[in-house]
Amino acid sequence: MITITQGRPGESLLLQGNEAIARGALEAGVRVAAGYPGTPSSEIIENLAKVAEECDLYVEWSINEKVALEVAAAASFSELRSLATMKQVGVNVAADFLLHLAQYGTRGGMVLVTCEDPGALSSSNEGDSRQYARMMEFPLLEPGDFQDAKDLTRWAFELSEEIHNVVMVRSVTRMSHASGKVILGELSENHPEARFNYEGPMTGQMEGPVATLPSNIILMHGRQQDKLKKAAEIFDRSPFNRYTGPEHPELLIITSSACHLYCKEAVHLLGIGPRVGLLKLATTWPLPPRLLEKHLAANDRVLVVEDLLPFLEDNIKVLAAELGERVGHIRFHGKKDGSLPSVHELNPDLVAKALSHILDVPVPSPPEEYTRGIQEVTAMGVPPRMTTFCPGCPHRASYWSIHNALIMDDRKGFVCGDIGCYAMGMYPAGFETLKTLHAMGSGTGLASGFGKLGPFGLKQPVLSVCGDSTFFHAVMPALANAIHHQSDIILVVLDNSGTAMTGFQSHPGLTLDVMGKPCHAIDIEAVCRGLGADVKVCDPFDLDRTRATLLDMLEHREGVQVLILKQICALSPEKKAKRLFDMSLNPEICLGDTCGCNRLCTRSFRCPGLVWDKKEKKARIDEVMCAGCGVCASICPSGAISKKEAV
Repeated sequence: MITITQGRPGESLLLQGNEAIARGALEAGVRVAAGYPGTPSSEIIENLAKVAEECDLYVEWSINEKVALEVAAAASFSELRSLATMKQVGVNVAADFLLHLAQYGTRGGMVLVTCEDPGALSSSNEGDSRQYARMMEFPLLEPGDFQDAKDLTRWAFELSEEIHNVVMVRSVTRMSHASGKVILGELSENHPEARFNYEGPMTGQMEGPVATLPSNIILMHGRQQDKLKKAAEIFDRSPFNRYTGPEHPELLIITSSACHLYCKEAVHLLGIGPRVGLLKLATTWPLPPRLLEKHLAANDRVLVVEDLLPFLEDNIKVLAAELGERVGHIRFHGKKDGSLPSVHELNPDLVAKALSHILDVPVPSPPEEYTRGIQEVTAMGVPPRMTTFCPGCPHRASYWSIHNALIMDDRKGFVCGDIGCYAMGMYPAGFETLKTLHAMGSGTGLASGFGKLGPFGLKQPVLSVCGDSTFFHAVMPALANAIHHQSDIILVVLDNSGTAMTGFQSHPGLTLDVMGKPCHAIDIEAVCRGLGADVKVCDPFDLDRTRATLLDMLEHREGVQVLILKQICALSPEKKAKRLFDMSLNPEICLGDTCGCNRLCTRSFRCPGLVWDKKEKKARIDEVMCAGCGVCASICPSGAISKKEAV
């Protein structure tokens, strides 16, 4: 297995973007790394955890992103270099402390890596965290290729220590999860001793108490803005900002991040290299003023290429307005004039289309054989495939019971959802059980509000669902709020013993941390009882008991009740390839369409391990797909499906 410590300085390795970021942190001498798992950022912490013992690191999956930032800040205040990682929505969670951190500053170099997801390839939104850098006044760096991902991360620690503030490094999915050749540098052998100096005046940067108080805010805010000015001066001479192209191009392209790669490909595709200049900015906030003045003064047409919102475009326009006659009149192209979209991720084709329109050059047609092949494949049709749970997923069984219990209760009860694999409860795979779905923890927060609307005429039962990792991340405060205010809700914790959606990372309910070391597992049932909730625990694969328990809870609906449905994920490392039951289907008993069940197993329950045999007009079990959970035996009304304990 390749680790990020392999290879000698000067050698090159094929590294994923996240691996390059982790390698850059090691070369910088990072000592503490903390984060919360979320695609596309998870591999940074996972790679550092693999070499934690070898490199004398402390690495953790924190309970949420705010705590991860605080853990990393504690290391910085103790004069160690530290790293916090998160995906774009995680910066929202960390924002409360981030505002204070940016205002006070740091001691040891501290880097916040946010990995964003334009196109929402694995997310429920297209959040853009760049705005935080401008709003909270700290530097923002964006690697434009895989070598940048390593080198810029390493430099970010040096920059942080030079200006004594947190530095944000922003990646995107196409940078984090793609791979490229990276030339390695020296691994740091510096092992400083942690020391928190709290003696001296509070105005000291490397000494004294660490606090943001009304009495010192004006001083700190002014100092913070001085740090940004210093960063801008440093950025003007940064080698990570690179220009390629003619001295006086017809069009200047200004870009950053993975869009730099899209621009290079689009320019090559159109064959317009001699006509355009490409300025790749790695330092996107604050902007390097003298560098941009030089290039803006030499060009009267500029195309700004960036994913999502016109953050870079707007800031460059403001700078151009401030420079006035020194740069002259410039015609800008980008998001605002419709040359590029402000939603979904960009790609080389979209950039080429914009360049084609601006410079009036044709986009080359693909080879005829390629077009013909695409047409032939399209004519064949793509078999429809519904988004669904994995075979043997306990969430399918959980939603089956919740859905049926609410129908039997017949008061139009509803479920407030949450983010995770179980978000598919919005779809047919989850029997369209969820009726709200927002941020982590919001299901129970919303339910807490709905549960207080009885005096206003809301008589419908209110439920919420969350996973075990999400319970610790954001649901505990919402649950405490509901219990304190005596809200009438049922919280269903879908406990599959891991952060399943993002790769089974550890959380506080498990006995091993990310470095594989034993740790104290926090019992969700005990936490809920300690908060004052009435708690029951069921196995979701036991459909009859789960449904009966839910019906009983729906009948006695005063106050907060918690149902923990506990069953390990079918794909977890502990359970993968291990079956509870060997399943069989008797074709003599299965009556198919004449059963009267309306093909309940394949049309309604929809487990991928159950297949409708069109030729035989009967259901059958796909022995390759079947995970052996045994639930289908409980739903078959004719008893055609049977199970026996696996040996």
